[in-house]
Amino acid sequence: MPELTSHPCFLTPNRLQPEYPLFVFLPGMDGTGQLLRTQTAGLEVAFDVRCLMIPPNDLSNWDVLSEQVIDLIQGELKINPHRLVYLCGESFGGALAIKVALKVPQLFNRIILVNPASAFHRRPWLNWASQLVYLVPPCFFEFSAIGLLPFLASLGLVDRDIRHDLLKTMRLVPPQTVLWRLSLIKEFDVDALQLRQITQPVLLMASALDRLLPSVTEARYLVKSLPDAKMVVLPDSGHACLVEAKINLYQIMQEEDFLDFSTKTLHEPKKAIALSKRELSPNPNGD
Repeated sequence: MPELTSHPCFLTPNRLQPEYPLFVFLPGMDGTGQLLRTQTAGLEVAFDVRCLMIPPNDLSNWDVLSEQVIDLIQGELKINPHRLVYLCGESFGGALAIKVALKVPQLFNRIILVNPASAFHRRPWLNWASQLVYLVPPCFFEFSAIGLLPFLASLGLVDRDIRHDLLKTMRLVPPQTVLWRLSLIKEFDVDALQLRQITQPVLLMASALDRLLPSVTEARYLVKSLPDAKMVVLPDSGHACLVEAKINLYQIMQEEDFLDFSTKTLHEPKKAIALSKRELSPNPNGD
């Protein structure tokens, strides 16, 4: 567990790859970024990965959070200003990714939204249901996290150690922070006209068995509203799909042909060199 800071920061992997495209991940309500470790190894094949960590007691609004994310990304780009930037947000982080992209659309080349929490203002029943959280006494928040787990993830698809980490991260967030971030989601309001300003390719990933949000319906709405978007439905996944053992984010991006040409061909020169060497090797049959 990294040392907690007083402001949002990027978690970095052990191996930095400044020559690779930058992949920025914005996490869900927990804000820790710890759970992305299930996807990091796959992503590092082609990306220099950064994951946002929001301090547990941070009560910043959308504008402040967005500006902090932008500052962090621009700081990373000082090392290599010309590299591509992929922005990925999950749940709460998906809503934050939309806010960030609207502020500096020219900064990003590709955007991935995973079950984004952007639908509250269009669905009154979600607002009504969220009011129940305010009725839970703070002393019961830690115990209620256990009951929330089956709604957050398809537990049968999540390895036991990851289930433990998922519960641990949920318990790290204080009740007042949970309520604050929930209030941000409730007031999130980006209309179709604003969404049309995001012209980069966008990949929507929606879990069919999401028991927290109507993710498939929301993905369909966003695909219609964004100029260049496609969606992929994960038929067996729950809300926190990226912690599931069978979900490989990099592989999905490959299958959906969502990698730009330079990223897609990042390793092809090595293969070509190896092939050339084989072609030049003496043929034992003398042909």
